[in-house]
Amino acid sequence: MRFAMHNWMRVEPIEATIRRLARFGYDAIEISGEPGRYDWKEVRRLLDENGLRCWGSVTLMTQGRDLVDADHYVRLGTVQYLKDTISMIEALGGEIFCVVPSTVGKIAPSASPQEEWDWCIQGLREAADWAAPRGVRIGIEPLNRFETYFINRHDQALALARDVDRPNVGVTLDAFHINIEEADPLQAIRNTGKSLVDFHIADNNRRPPGEGNWDWATLIRTLKEAGYDGALTSEFVLAIDNTPYGERFTEEAANADAAHEKFLRDHATGSISESYYDRCVEKAIQFLKPLV
Repeated sequence: MRFAMHNWMRVEPIEATIRRLARFGYDAIEISGEPGRYDWKEVRRLLDENGLRCWGSVTLMTQGRDLVDADHYVRLGTVQYLKDTISMIEALGGEIFCVVPSTVGKIAPSASPQEEWDWCIQGLREAADWAAPRGVRIGIEPLNRFETYFINRHDQALALARDVDRPNVGVTLDAFHINIEEADPLQAIRNTGKSLVDFHIADNNRRPPGEGNWDWATLIRTLKEAGYDGALTSEFVLAIDNTPYGERFTEEAANADAAHEKFLRDHATGSISESYYDRCVEKAIQFLKPLV
């Protein structure tokens, strides 16, 4: 297994992220799905320069991105967004694309269950057909019920992947989300088996691994038994403590657009200081390495 990390959790230039990951011994980045934000050639150069690779990307399903929206044109635009991100993954030499089908934070349906299911199948098929010749696999990620009503568990994601009926479509699982939604999180990993495209790392409290109550040795062993040999992608979220007793780890300035700022707030985080973030990024890989 390899060690990767997302970069959506801290707003900063991509070169700062890449150099941090290289400094602490990560193998790869799972880059934010914002293809219009990056100079792809420059990112590829930075990755090569720092001895890193692109594992893939993840959708940032902010407002207006939704495969199950009742508005036909929102769905069309979302499919194009997926295609653009897949093109970025190809340009960066990546392999996987983690897809959350609906807007994060949207917790009420737009239409009937069958209509939304059919819309999602149609959109994912188009994205998968775009991804296949580019060597990119898609993993449908279930989120917990407080972030979406659409696809919360591994069995739902497996059913959706089956109905999309494309060989390059499987499932992404996240230790934080499966801890909330699955009756047996380890069995969810076993059931997903060879369909597991990507695995996201955060403890039960969404902090770095080792700062909660997950039994990480057993979890890693279960991933191996299930045949997973991809990246362990750190996706911990450093919550802002807004009580008078909270440590002040935030910075004053964050160069995020309004949609990304809302995305961070909806995940209980914000602008995290570089020194605090550095410590957590290093701690995560140092904790996981002996277990792999």
